[in-house]
Amino acid sequence: MSHHIVFLDRDSVKAKIRRPNFKHTYEEYPRTSFDQIVSRLKHATIAITNKVQLSEEMLVKLPQLRMVAVAATGYDCADIPACQRHGVAVSNIRNYAEHTVPEHVFMMVLALRRNLIAYRQDVENGLWQKAEQFCLFTHNISDLFGSTIGIIGAGTIGQGTAAIARSFGMKVIFSCHGQLKKDNIEFLPLENVLLESDVLTLHCPLTPTTRDMIGINELRKMKRSALLINTARGGLVNESALIQALDEGLIAGAGVDVLTNEPPGNDHPLLKVQRPNFILTPHVAWASDGAMQLLADQLIDNIEAWVGGSPKNLVS
Repeated sequence: MSHHIVFLDRDSVKAKIRRPNFKHTYEEYPRTSFDQIVSRLKHATIAITNKVQLSEEMLVKLPQLRMVAVAATGYDCADIPACQRHGVAVSNIRNYAEHTVPEHVFMMVLALRRNLIAYRQDVENGLWQKAEQFCLFTHNISDLFGSTIGIIGAGTIGQGTAAIARSFGMKVIFSCHGQLKKDNIEFLPLENVLLESDVLTLHCPLTPTTRDMIGINELRKMKRSALLINTARGGLVNESALIQALDEGLIAGAGVDVLTNEPPGNDHPLLKVQRPNFILTPHVAWASDGAMQLLADQLIDNIEAWVGGSPKNLVS
């Protein structure tokens, strides 16, 4: 059998992608809009997507489609129950971002705990130049050593984050978003983690049960000196509640790499938050050159394994 592979959003992966080692035809598109999905997948047996959404309404119109290879760890772009009903296998990417995402987390944490942006603004505004001594004490600086980091999710990225935290001398506590159990990890109730954490970082998938898991009630339970970091999925945090928390001083700051709608419109409320204790980056925590190539290689490995009859990294 010859497979027809269609990559719907090739520009979302900035790495070389090898061709699979089985008989196939191949098409790729830089990006695909909603109304182009069905027509582009009409003859496809294998679809590759990073963020292009595949719903049951589309699957009904695509009887030849047999596999969806997601070019990411998060697979909320595919309607998993619908794929199961239509006999469509879904694979995702695993363990490729175990260094790049935790490093991005700590880039944000260090910048916020040491007030990097505020101090840079002070230098740009000439405050240091006017100081009466050699240094400038305009903002608090807090060490990571001895503080507590709460991690929601204990997968590869969560544990990679924990490893860096321990090297800074931080206490690490975990909460779990589901029924996951791991050896040598004690999971605390979310409420306990909210109360105890000096830094709270999210490393769990976006599902119906985790959507808006951090809302205003959760933010009110956090320390006023705490930081919230989200490099997972935008929908995990209620964005209106986050703005309220920053405005009211319920938390000390936040670092966000993901938004509910991506790319955001010019009117997105978080784009208007201009304050030194808030950092917004454009969904790039995962995107180091090395991590991207690992993702591209595993993407094709997953397809070859499924075609070869020994599927791996399946979520459906």
